[in-house]
Amino acid sequence: MPASERLDTHQKALNLNLDPSKFGSFAEIGAGQEVARWFLAVGAASGTVAKTISAYDKEVSDDLYGPGVRYVSKERLEAMLDSEWAQLLKQLQKTRGPQTRFFSFVDTVSARNFAGTNEPHGWVGLRFQLQPGAQPNDILLHINMRDPSNLLQQEAVGILGVNLIHAAFHQMETPETFQEGLAEGLEHRIEIDYVEVRGADFAAWDSGSLLLLLVEKGLAEAVCFPAHGSPVPPSEVLYKKAVILAPGYFEHVDATHAAIHERLLNAAIQQFRQEFSEAKAPSGFYCMPAMPLASRPTSPELPALLARIEALRTRGGSVLVFREPELYAMTSFVNRYTKEPVRFVMGLSLLIRAFEYRYSKLAGSFLEALSRLFAQNVRIYAYPMTSNDLMEAIQNLSAAEWEWSETNGWVTANQLRLRPPAGHLLEYVLASNFLVPMQITAAQAADA
Repeated sequence: MPASERLDTHQKALNLNLDPSKFGSFAEIGAGQEVARWFLAVGAASGTVAKTISAYDKEVSDDLYGPGVRYVSKERLEAMLDSEWAQLLKQLQKTRGPQTRFFSFVDTVSARNFAGTNEPHGWVGLRFQLQPGAQPNDILLHINMRDPSNLLQQEAVGILGVNLIHAAFHQMETPETFQEGLAEGLEHRIEIDYVEVRGADFAAWDSGSLLLLLVEKGLAEAVCFPAHGSPVPPSEVLYKKAVILAPGYFEHVDATHAAIHERLLNAAIQQFRQEFSEAKAPSGFYCMPAMPLASRPTSPELPALLARIEALRTRGGSVLVFREPELYAMTSFVNRYTKEPVRFVMGLSLLIRAFEYRYSKLAGSFLEALSRLFAQNVRIYAYPMTSNDLMEAIQNLSAAEWEWSETNGWVTANQLRLRPPAGHLLEYVLASNFLVPMQITAAQAADA
């Protein structure tokens, strides 16, 4: 839709109200009734609103939607959708069905509490028909609310709900146009880190590409593809977990490279167990940036990214796809959800690239990047490489200031040398144990 034709929230709600072919219900829990309020406030609401409900009390909610699940969860959202849709059709199908495209909008949200101690997030869903009498489609979203106050978060949820309903009926040409409509007016206010679509009208849409578009379009900082099962919001796999992060572009999807990636991550998990002998095993993730470093001129196409993800998942690896490529951005994101130890694992070539990269987004450049990276219980496990592999990996860098010694053809992090003044920082992170040299294993020596 051209910029000149973009509608604000008021216009979207009013246009929906003035269309007699659409009629539906609203069930909202946890952030007021801000979505329904838009339709009630702009006028002509009787053309759209069949019912609004907000079951804040847990016993009331259980009576309506059934007990036994978390109240802010995908399971609760689906129970709400099923219940509201069934009731809508039972009451109105006979009288309105032949000429009406029904919809049910639901959300269950944990907005900022009075003390400000929670992580504001929620689930948002829409079931709708594009033609009267057709089988319905579903859209499910997980959102994180970034506004600083409860009132602003409620407002943002209201805008998102109107956007969702409007986009479902008017901006379904492509996944891109749909997501653009979804995000209008919400920049930096709501993060959408999970989307699921179901139904015949979404048959041509690829679920993996939808998730990657969230990152590519700036709607999410990261999305998660677990090793087994369907994608989930990152919070569900990171919450209160010790984490191993293995960053990289993983451009080679052949079996040989996949085995190397698997060995690197497993070695880091073993290193963690040695460091924390009493702790539970950490959760390991391959971390893939959707956006390139400055040295890489273009982002990979979505099919190429999906192929890399599936290659890692095929060998049992879980994948986090980040919008930003910098390590400090990954630290900041993961620390939203856990205070447990976070450990990166990377080969020496990636470590050198991190030192060589120019952090132009930060006023403090490399020094600020280091401070953000190691902000909270973070360390880097540096995985050894053969001298030949290391030389080949950094040959395109202006890395003439790097030197190293080797042992039987292998190089570890404490054998790297960098000329001052940056060399002093390398010595500091080594001496402070922020950078932990991993030793050459018997398996590595045998493979060399």
